[in-house]
Amino acid sequence: MQAVIETSKLTKKFGDLIAVDKLTLSVNKGEVLSFLGPNGAGKTTTIRMLAGVIAPTSGEARVAGILLNKELEGLHECIGLLTENPGFYERLTAAENLNFFARFYPGIDVNAQVSKYFALMGLTDRANDKVGRYSKGMKQRLALARAMLHEPRILFLDEPTAGLDPEAAREVRELIRQLKSQGRTIFLCTHNLEEAEELSDRIALFNTMLIALDKSKNLRRRLFDREVVVELETLNERILKSVRMRAYVKDAVEKSGKLAVKLLDFDKNRPLLIEAIVKAGGKVKSFYEAEHSLEEVYLSLMEESKDTKDGSR
Repeated sequence: MQAVIETSKLTKKFGDLIAVDKLTLSVNKGEVLSFLGPNGAGKTTTIRMLAGVIAPTSGEARVAGILLNKELEGLHECIGLLTENPGFYERLTAAENLNFFARFYPGIDVNAQVSKYFALMGLTDRANDKVGRYSKGMKQRLALARAMLHEPRILFLDEPTAGLDPEAAREVRELIRQLKSQGRTIFLCTHNLEEAEELSDRIALFNTMLIALDKSKNLRRRLFDREVVVELETLNERILKSVRMRAYVKDAVEKSGKLAVKLLDFDKNRPLLIEAIVKAGGKVKSFYEAEHSLEEVYLSLMEESKDTKDGSR
């Protein structure tokens, strides 16, 4: 896979405050990476560094092959930036706004691009309305259109659905999916767990420093033992005792009338477990692997990170 965003020990300090601490990661071409963390974690500061808005205190970042602390020429042609609170000229129409911003990118067909992205964002019928009359959801779609006018390969999106009602948030997420389907690389800052789960190829958990980076399912498996839940016609002590005697069983408990079993070598031993239950007289109605939510993963890792920070003081 080709990495189009790479950082090495990227750090930003504001006086004595460390906003971003030695961030090292890479994002592959065509990937959606969710940068997930609480408010005040340093997510926006990270995006501002990667977009060339502010300089890092130390460390390196390379975006689209451009080493940011050495050169910025050509960067803004490669990236699109959506800030959490995008600014527009509210007394101008949406069309006037996009035409104005499009002229910062020489070489593009302004009229064609403005028309294209009004259509994609579902705003064509409101193009001649003043932006001051737009809802927050419409402004967010307009901001996405502005970020896309020059067809950037890489998008930095900072809390794109923050403050939106559920319908507007759904529309913005669908637009992000469309942009991903076009092969664009998307660096998505969010504190919305559902959004991160729904849109991302990988998730970076971040709170000043990188806590974990992986696919959602791998983060779950890293934190929690894989567990099979078995629904029986009757769960009795004999079955429970028989299951607990198996060498491949780490733990077996009753949960809400069902048998929950943590296994060593899960895929190999799951069929052996079911066979053992049947031999012990159990009548199996169904069984499935337990799923831990991303919220459980997030809270566990954030707490672990907090304990690590407290312990290092």
